[in-house]
Amino acid sequence: MRDIFVGSDGLRAGWGLLLYAVLFFVLLFASGALIHVLRLRSHPAQPGVAAQSASQSSEPSASTTSGLLPASTVLISEGISLFAVVVASWLMSKIERRPNSIFGLGGKRRLRNLLTGLAWGVVLLSLLVFTLRATGLLAFDARQLFGRSALRFGAIWFAAFLLVGLFEEYFFRGYLQFTLACGINGIYGWLRTFSAHAEEWSDAGSRSSGQAALGFWVAALLLSFGFGFVHRTNTGESPIGLLSAALIAIVFCLSLWRTGSLWWAIGFHTAWDWAQSFLYGVADSGIVVQGHLLGTHPVGRPIFSGGLTGPEGSLFILPTLAFTAAVILLTLPKVRLDNR
Repeated sequence: MRDIFVGSDGLRAGWGLLLYAVLFFVLLFASGALIHVLRLRSHPAQPGVAAQSASQSSEPSASTTSGLLPASTVLISEGISLFAVVVASWLMSKIERRPNSIFGLGGKRRLRNLLTGLAWGVVLLSLLVFTLRATGLLAFDARQLFGRSALRFGAIWFAAFLLVGLFEEYFFRGYLQFTLACGINGIYGWLRTFSAHAEEWSDAGSRSSGQAALGFWVAALLLSFGFGFVHRTNTGESPIGLLSAALIAIVFCLSLWRTGSLWWAIGFHTAWDWAQSFLYGVADSGIVVQGHLLGTHPVGRPIFSGGLTGPEGSLFILPTLAFTAAVILLTLPKVRLDNR
């Protein structure tokens, strides 16, 4: 019975993934329920207020008619999700007796990688936006915010998208990436037990030395296209937008493979979303936020302009992602595999 659950290097990858999923969703549900209860207690229903609200129900507010995403929604939802994934990953590190840093938040040059990722995120998104503008596919409208309002919304949205970057990178390319890669390497090692070189691909060797190339990239492809698939529910999403989400996830995996950590990807992800949503006011996977600095709108065929999806729905995203991969290869020093 022990061999079913435990291998030569501890808890088998399949059971680890299952337990991690259970922990994550339990924590997500429990923390979400707690936040809901606390909000109800802090804003109890009052008869007078309820009657007033009922009398004004025929006059919808601007926030409900605009269809724009408020920052508070992102801060709460992503904060709860990040809490769940951090605690679930920490618990799995204790169960498997591994350092928690091995799931992507460790490594050297963490601050430097984060800051360079932030810088490149703004630069490359700006390159995409101004390419669309130069080709007549994106028009700039009037500026929407000024002075303190611009600074306030800029800071709020930066905090919100930092939570987005932390959660999505740590969830898709943290414990899941590491453990799935180890499991794939273990399966490959089992299949090679009939060859003379089976010891080189043993389960213990692959998991103790980090992710070998085969397991890492197979896991990266599976999780990256899963990342693109979950974007299908976004309003205004398109096939090119879904493909670009999967491809940018693969690019983020390249930065993880290159540096051994998620910090460059977290920075890039944060700045890319911030520049789209706040700085230029374009749609991000079909979503437009409340409180953006500039007003813009697409022009021409959606396959080139991005349409309702935003710049990520334009064919111009493909050379931008290729350029991003080149930036990673040329600017990020490669970390030795056994240091990951």
